[in-house]
Amino acid sequence: MQEMTCCCHKTKERSEEEYKKLIHRLNRIEGQIRGIRGMVEKSAYCPDILVQVAAANAALNAFTKELLANHIKTCVADDIRAGRDETIDELVATLQKLMK
Repeated sequence: MQEMTCCCHKTKERSEEEYKKLIHRLNRIEGQIRGIRGMVEKSAYCPDILVQVAAANAALNAFTKELLANHIKTCVADDIRAGRDETIDELVATLQKLMK
């Protein structure tokens, strides 16, 4: 398996598997959003739209959890092992933004 590390330019080299999984999730979310837009354009009943919005939110949350877990397992762990403790502060700030 290819080693995944972050570099100082704030980019990440992802494995082909990780990349495909994330893109697949995003494509599904994009489809859900287009579906919601279509429902609004066709004057669908509000509760029906809200159910689809909840499903899209759940899909976004699943994407966020997967991306965050990958980040912690690779970038954060690698930086801590390398003595770059400022990554912990960055992770804390990121978590605070996610929990607003």
